[in-house]
Amino acid sequence: MEVVQKVKILNKLGLHLRAAAQLVKTTSKFKCRVLVKNHNGHVDGKSLMNLLTLAASYGSELTIIFQGDDASDASKAIQTLFMTNFGEKE
Repeated sequence: MEVVQKVKILNKLGLHLRAAAQLVKTTSKFKCRVLVKNHNGHVDGKSLMNLLTLAASYGSELTIIFQGDDASDASKAIQTLFMTNFGEKE
């Protein structure tokens, strides 16, 4: 199964270290493969260092591709993470 999702970064600091670490923590709970894409390319969504290379700032749009049996569940968890600004107040 494959799920493709577009998300927008709404937290003011963008996909910085703490937010990227939360993304990795969440994606690592699932078996499916997770690819994160933007204008800089695509990276493994389970790799902190790779996510940071995207340099995704506030307002950036990312395309996330989930491939595997639990892709739908992973997609929902990631959607929630982005909608709640990674738990950040600003």
